[in-house]
Amino acid sequence: MPHSDVTSTIAPLPTLGTAPPLSQVSDEQLARYAELIYARTGIRVSPQKKMLLSNRLRRRLRQTGLADFDAYFALLRRLPPSDAEWDAFLQEITTHETYLFRDEAQWRWFREQYLTERMAAARQGAGKTLRVWSAACSTGDEAATAACCIAATLTDLAAWQIRILGTDIGVGALEQAREAVFGERAMRLVPPELQSRFFTREDSARVWRAKLAVTTMLSFRQHNLLDPLRERPFDLVFLKNVLIYFDAASKRRVVENVRAVLKPGGLLVVGAAEGVSDLVKEMVRLQPWLFAEPAN
Repeated sequence: MPHSDVTSTIAPLPTLGTAPPLSQVSDEQLARYAELIYARTGIRVSPQKKMLLSNRLRRRLRQTGLADFDAYFALLRRLPPSDAEWDAFLQEITTHETYLFRDEAQWRWFREQYLTERMAAARQGAGKTLRVWSAACSTGDEAATAACCIAATLTDLAAWQIRILGTDIGVGALEQAREAVFGERAMRLVPPELQSRFFTREDSARVWRAKLAVTTMLSFRQHNLLDPLRERPFDLVFLKNVLIYFDAASKRRVVENVRAVLKPGGLLVVGAAEGVSDLVKEMVRLQPWLFAEPAN
C-alpha cells in the first residue's frame, strides 16, 4: 500500500535512510502502537507480535528517516488513516498472501452450482443482474477470479448486468488491483483454458494481464470494513481471510456491516477457518464457509 490520494499536511520528513538501527519496541511502546492501530483500523496486534512489529517498524524508519519508534508513533498519531504513510505501515504489518482461484472448492461451487442456478432462475424470469462484493480484496485476485468464473459460465453474458466491487483499506493494493496484472505465483491455480481465454501473458515482465472480458466487470474503492458500506445490496459477498486480524468486537461490527448490504437470500462466503458461526446465528448455514441471509 505505498501510495495515497490524500496529501499529508505535516512538515517535510528528514532525508530518507538516515535513521539508525534499533532493537525492539518496549512493552509500553507495543501497547501504545496496538491501541492506535486498533482505534484506527480495528486490527488487533497481540503481544506475541512484538518482534514482527519491531521488524516492520524498522523498515518504516528507514523509509521515512525518522529517528526512533516514538517519533514514528507521533507521526502516525497525527496522520489520518487515509494518508499514504498509514497505507504503507498497514501493508507492512498485515499479510497479503493472495492468488487467483484460492480455495478451489469454493470456486467450483461458485461456477457449477451458484452460477448455474442463477442462470436457471433467470430463464424463469428472475432477472439478469448480479452484484458481488469482494471485501478486503487486496490486489484484486479474488475479484478477478469471480469475473473469470462468470465470463466462463454465463452463456448469455452480454444480456447480464454484472458488477463486482472490490474494496480494501489499502490504497496501494487497490492501485495494483485496478492494473489487473498478476505474477506467475498468483496465476498458478488458474486453469490453463481460462489463462489463455481471459489473460494475456507479457513475457518480458513475466506477468499476466486480464483482458476486457474480466476487467469490465470490476470496480475498486477504498473502504474500512469497520464502517458501513454505502452501496445497493449485493447478491453475494466474499469475506475471506481478513477476520483473523480482528478481535471479537470488531468481527461482530464487520459482519453486521456486511449483512447490512446483503439482499434477502443473499450469500456470504467466508474463509474455512474464519470461525464466524457465533456471529451469523441468524443466517442459514449451507456449508462451513457459506451462509445465506434469511429471505423475507
